[in-house]
Amino acid sequence: MIAIGNPLGFQPTVTAGVVSALGRTMRAESGRLIDGIIQTDAALNPGNSGGPLVSSRGEVIGVNTAVIQGAQGICFAIPIDTARFVIPRLIRDGRVRRSWLGVVGQTIQLSRRRVALEHLAAAGGVLVTGVEHDSPAEHGGLRQGDIIIGLAGEVVSGIDDLQRVLTENGIGKPVDAVVLREGQRVTVGLVPDQAR
Repeated sequence: MIAIGNPLGFQPTVTAGVVSALGRTMRAESGRLIDGIIQTDAALNPGNSGGPLVSSRGEVIGVNTAVIQGAQGICFAIPIDTARFVIPRLIRDGRVRRSWLGVVGQTIQLSRRRVALEHLAAAGGVLVTGVEHDSPAEHGGLRQGDIIIGLAGEVVSGIDDLQRVLTENGIGKPVDAVVLREGQRVTVGLVPDQAR
């Protein structure tokens, strides 16, 4: 595996290494979780970000993204499938569009008793700590104190699950949110908007 880039402003350079792990996750500066990250030991330095990560057969398998300074050369690349999804949207819209509900929330763990009583698929959910004015959440009837455990047929065990479900495909399409409200399971109809 080969990483190509312009580290520290030098002309194109090439470093070799191996893929150390697949399927890692890391947080973007926005806080959103990025899945499927490739971990490599090919030396990356400032300026290598955005360069290709190439297999020994000459196929681009990822885009060099990040390095953990002082961690003995642990480097990361975005998988090429993610890049193929993101790049056309950046060219077309200047950003990746996402759907939005307008809730402020935090991941919480549910008691074993609650999980057993409700026959839940996961032991966590998203506690709604705030609902933005004039948002899809407010229009749909989500309330502060609700615990979101499902959205659009997907299990929601925390904030990261909620963010994964809120893709651009959901903009303007009605979905059901399953919430725990005052000890009862309630279904709330929502129509996600485009993220602001």
